[in-house]
Amino acid sequence: METKNKIAMFNAMNKQEVKQRINRLKKLIDYHRRLYHIQDRQEISEFALDSLKKELFDLEQQYPEFVTKDSPTQRIGGRPLKEFKKIKRPQKMLSFNDAFSKEDMEDWLERISKLLTNKGSPAQKEKKQIDFYCELKIDGLAIELIYKDGFLHTGSTRGDGNIGEDITQNLKTIEAIPLALGRLTSQNFGTSDVPKTLVVRGEVFISKKEFKRINDLQKKEGLPLYANPRNIAAGSIRQLDSKITADRKLDSFAYELLTDFGQKTHEEKHKLLKGLGFKINKHNKYCKNLNEVLKFREHWIRERENLDYEIDGIVVIINNNEVFEKLGIVGKAPRGAIAFKFPQLEATTKVLDIKVQIGRTGAITPVATLEPVQVSGITITRATLHNEDEIKRVGLKIGDTVIVGRAGDVIPDIIKVLQELRSGKEKSFKMPNHCPSCQTKLSRLGRDPAVAGEKILRCPNQKCFARQRRNFYHFVSRSAFNIGGLGPKIIDRLLDEGLVQDPSDLFELKEGDLARLERFGEKSAENLIKSIAEKKEITLIKFIYSLGIRNIGEETAVDLTKYFGSIKRIKEAKLEDFDSISNIGPIVAKSVFEWFKNKDNLKFLNKLEKVIKIKNIFSAKIFMGKEKLKGLSFVLTGSLESMTRDEAKQKIRELGGNVSEFVSLKTNYVVVGKKSGSKAEKAKNLGIKTIIESEFLKLLK
Repeated sequence: METKNKIAMFNAMNKQEVKQRINRLKKLIDYHRRLYHIQDRQEISEFALDSLKKELFDLEQQYPEFVTKDSPTQRIGGRPLKEFKKIKRPQKMLSFNDAFSKEDMEDWLERISKLLTNKGSPAQKEKKQIDFYCELKIDGLAIELIYKDGFLHTGSTRGDGNIGEDITQNLKTIEAIPLALGRLTSQNFGTSDVPKTLVVRGEVFISKKEFKRINDLQKKEGLPLYANPRNIAAGSIRQLDSKITADRKLDSFAYELLTDFGQKTHEEKHKLLKGLGFKINKHNKYCKNLNEVLKFREHWIRERENLDYEIDGIVVIINNNEVFEKLGIVGKAPRGAIAFKFPQLEATTKVLDIKVQIGRTGAITPVATLEPVQVSGITITRATLHNEDEIKRVGLKIGDTVIVGRAGDVIPDIIKVLQELRSGKEKSFKMPNHCPSCQTKLSRLGRDPAVAGEKILRCPNQKCFARQRRNFYHFVSRSAFNIGGLGPKIIDRLLDEGLVQDPSDLFELKEGDLARLERFGEKSAENLIKSIAEKKEITLIKFIYSLGIRNIGEETAVDLTKYFGSIKRIKEAKLEDFDSISNIGPIVAKSVFEWFKNKDNLKFLNKLEKVIKIKNIFSAKIFMGKEKLKGLSFVLTGSLESMTRDEAKQKIRELGGNVSEFVSLKTNYVVVGKKSGSKAEKAKNLGIKTIIESEFLKLLK
């Protein structure tokens, strides 16, 4: 879907605009590649840079007449550092083009299949027999090793592909790299003799454990922490003093053998490498077709956190060496191999429009409509812009190319505007003066003078229909009443038909009431009423959160529950009672106090209390001293098998612990489930302890 959307976008551009876009992309990519490969620093993430390179590659595929020798798609890496002696290699060291989706892989397979078919009748047989060898794509530095008479002669970095940096002394400190070659014991290759010259390529990297050890030392000495393992590996391998490199305990996998032993497949190359004494990755696997490739990638998306080193995808290689060679090279990459990257944490896309939405507290939030793009395996079409000042801060215009990510692994967010790619057709955005729903004049004060000078525009009309609708959505959301099957579309229909006026009316609905809704079947009505009935009992924490009180999140709801213990006591409380709670400041205290003194809100509460039952999870446990996790802060990432995330949060709170959505130095544990995101990575960078589900369950016992 994403590729088709981009092709449609390309088709909408005239050739002059395409040429301009390509030139801007080349200039921007080259700038960031120089930072990455030569200076070992970054201004944008590797995910964002990959996304820019993919757009350039796709454009050049569509318009090959604009491909030039200086295009980033036609060269590899960066120029060698001046401090090292240069080594000219016998055969150019290539890189790989990237794929990010099943569709990308199918396109690649179709391209190479056509090339094979066009080469004559024997190739048709080759097309049908295409199989693959898949390797984990290690997030490290590529190296080339040359052995003379069985001994390591030189080792070099990738450099510009033809000329690398001589880092032989540093590579000798890595135990995984043999200084002398072993003799082949297998008779499958017709010889046990080691040739006079042997050329091997591989990857140098640093383990997660070693990365943490080094960052712990940095923290202890008050020095800046390293951002990721690759940066340490890059810095370590380029040390002029090899003693520093040795202290970093680098590791290496070999993945390519250039010397001819008569091997017919890429898989055989790995067997030869192992026989010669090289460390190869035991997880690499033969795959007979694309479906097996897709399964291999899905497996490692789930299991990557269990590895002791970083990977960012898999490398898929045509296993038959003869077919691989026939396919040849295009630009910087062999046609017969591709890097199938894991879902990107960030990507680049275009802002098609900016619209505003009205929140449950009256907040007017600008939202960017995006050209569809995949981030962390999810297609994103919208991103919040927070407020008008944020738009000005990032300098965003309609039509801009931007880097998007998912804040906290969930919320789509615009990280950076790539102003270098502007064509001049971009348009500025202006916030409205009146509410788009009720036409009330917007204010920066709303109803709360305590927050004068805040950045958010608000609709002050509490009876604004758009506000009420949003509050309804919040009330039934997962962290509140969590009513399954009751999404925004059904709520809209219930409101539009006058079946409900406020959320308390939901609990009075009967199956027959839903009969008037068009295309709403008897079974659907039965399931919805049953789902609502199952949620008539709720914890006090979730109940407070469900009310949609301004400035009240889940953790503040926990604090209020612990302090007051019941809705009755909250209703009776004075302003100073809220001020006396340690985690609640004056603005939040005033917000809660005023909500519970509002006559309309009290009327709504009275209606609710007649149809639901509220329970306090802390009454029996906290006050009996069973606070096993007291003072400990937890962050949850990924999915757990034994319980939902909400159930895990509740168990932590029942035992006196705190739950946060964001990893910080105050975090004690990050609980890592399946398909975890960037929170686990951030925890490791900060030296925060990460635990898997089984360890988490032991803590709860």
